[in-house]
Amino acid sequence: MDLTRFDEADPAAASALVRACAAVESWVDAVVAGRPYGSLDALLDRADALSARWGAAEVEEALADHPRIGERHPGSGAGAGLSQQEQSGVDRSTDTVARLAEGNRRYEDRFGRIFLVRAAGRDAEEILEQLERRLGNDPDTELAVTAGQLREIAALRLKGSFS
Repeated sequence: MDLTRFDEADPAAASALVRACAAVESWVDAVVAGRPYGSLDALLDRADALSARWGAAEVEEALADHPRIGERHPGSGAGAGLSQQEQSGVDRSTDTVARLAEGNRRYEDRFGRIFLVRAAGRDAEEILEQLERRLGNDPDTELAVTAGQLREIAALRLKGSFS
């Protein structure tokens, strides 16, 4: 979709596009309510400013629409397609899948939620390195890191939706 069509789209269609970038309903509603933007930079600036406020509730809401790293998104909508593209650099070999699964389990045991990292442009080894390093974070630091990763993903997905 181009930005002009997004600015003029009915709220349901605009919401669906934004929701595929990050499934945080209050953020989706606020981004859509800010139309018209007129420029991609204006849209990205507003989306970023709104996502800067994300806390634990928004992180949990957004994570509900993300698969574990190394696993395929169970859905078939726009978010699933984006997730599969983003994780295309993740090696699906048995060893890598096993190591990611073990790391995901340890992360979930430690933090009570799935591990999330911007996978686009990263290979499996980089992702595993991130996971291992982040296991050493305290819960508050890790929440902030996860929120930051979600913001990066949302921004990349928004940019990709208009290119």
